[in-house]
Amino acid sequence: MTDTAPQSEPTTSLPQLDDVEEAMRDVVDPELGINVVDLGLVYDMTVTDEAIAKLDMTLTSAACPLQDVIEDQARAALVSSGLCTDLEINWVWLPPWGPEKITDDGREQLRALGFTV
Repeated sequence: MTDTAPQSEPTTSLPQLDDVEEAMRDVVDPELGINVVDLGLVYDMTVTDEAIAKLDMTLTSAACPLQDVIEDQARAALVSSGLCTDLEINWVWLPPWGPEKITDDGREQLRALGFTV
């Protein structure tokens, strides 16, 4: 006797935005030593049905030479870790980044490093 019941597709759970945000806390701005989430460099995060993380990000300066370093760290945190299948970063410059975008945790971290914020 053969089984004629329809087989369902295997289900995999999509990463939650909280998990993506937490993973992005492992991405550290090399100049300031603070993660990009607490620095306020991540403007928006979404996850597609294909588990692709899409981020709107900025840098402290449009002339920042470390864009590739930060992108590589983000890819390691999200894709190489297996959390997401791919990463797309949309680098945005408006609104411009400013110190007011730093979270309270980020301010504490900067103060611990000797910065006045």
